Amino acid sequence: MCALISAVALPALNAGVTPVAATAVSATSAAEGDAQSYTSTDEIRAEIAPRSNFSATTPEEIDAKRSRAVAAALSAGMPFGSAVEVPIADRVLMPMASGSYSFTSAFGDSRPGRTHLGQDFAAAVGSPITAAMTGCVSRSTESYQGYGVTIQVESIYNGQAVSTVYSHMSYGTRAVEVGDCVEGGQYLGDVGSTGYVFGSCLHFEVHVDSAPVNPRTWLANNVS
Repeated sequence: MCALISAVALPALNAGVTPVAATAVSATSAAEGDAQSYTSTDEIRAEIAPRSNFSATTPEEIDAKRSRAVAAALSAGMPFGSAVEVPIADRVLMPMASGSYSFTSAFGDSRPGRTHLGQDFAAAVGSPITAAMTGCVSRSTESYQGYGVTIQVESIYNGQAVSTVYSHMSYGTRAVEVGDCVEGGQYLGDVGSTGYVFGSCLHFEVHVDSAPVNPRTWLANNVS
């Protein structure tokens, strides 16, 4: 089941980086609103405005079209929700299988010049990482600052915009790209040690309505 939300923010993931605002528009007024408020080239607008009304027919073509539309929207400073409908998640899952990890660095731990915004899951390189909830991918990269290989997923849960972030993954294991939509429990990639990290782990963050929250507490309160 899918629905639009009034705002989705792509969290900056660390201090000093400005989040990318992402405000969704209604399905009936998306094209009109974009045309009134956005003044870039017609070529970019043509990619963004149709949103889910793709001419592609196969699942692969639809995914490719959606990914291009999302990438064009974000690169043009447009809202993430202007290019894709953010799904409603009906459950939350742990991002790693029980017994495959141990908790190490916690949310709020001190770091040079900043605060640790996630919960680290120490695990062997190659351990699988899965999506904590249904959503759509807003970031998928082999290198994101000190986060290394990173995937970010946007969801709606309990009426709130929720971003989940998965970092320090192994090079070459990302199974999803920007614009892809995933189900809770879907494989995203493998644990690695990329970026600024000692040892191998999954660095997992949760942002609710753009504000970082304690992932371990949030998981404890929401995992079904």
